[in-house]
Amino acid sequence: MTMLDDPSMKEIVIDFCIEAESLFDQLEECLQHLEENPNSPKELEKFGQIIDRIMGAAKSIGASEVAIFCELGKIIGYKSSQIKDIPLIEVVVAILYDSLDVLRKMITAIKEGNDSSMKKINPKALVTRLNWLSAKFKDIDRSSCTIDGNLNQNSIDDLMQSLGL
Repeated sequence: MTMLDDPSMKEIVIDFCIEAESLFDQLEECLQHLEENPNSPKELEKFGQIIDRIMGAAKSIGASEVAIFCELGKIIGYKSSQIKDIPLIEVVVAILYDSLDVLRKMITAIKEGNDSSMKKINPKALVTRLNWLSAKFKDIDRSSCTIDGNLNQNSIDDLMQSLGL
């Protein structure tokens, strides 16, 4: 049983949702800054750090779907902070906005007591874009993006599969 399933932990879950929503606002600020100045890779790094906090908290309460989706956002944020291609950064920003929208919907579903948040959300088009981005970043190494010591396309595919996608 996770905290999501335990009625006695409802207050902790609600606190998580409130904190996540606050962090979503910070993520949106990063993306807005990037829209205005796509030459600012520090904002993508910051995005990765903030979404990593949500990922850790989600794992601690048993919101595994949220945690996995955040992990994908973290990988994209960190890896895209290493690129200089402005048109690609603009695409990254658009996809991260879409990811943020999906995460907001997932948190709303948890807040409403529906712990199967992905069932109400259809992120297949977003997943296609995430896969496309992961292929663009396959040659970028980042120690902070390792999963079990090695990030590769199979690792990203495994994350997607664990979401049922």
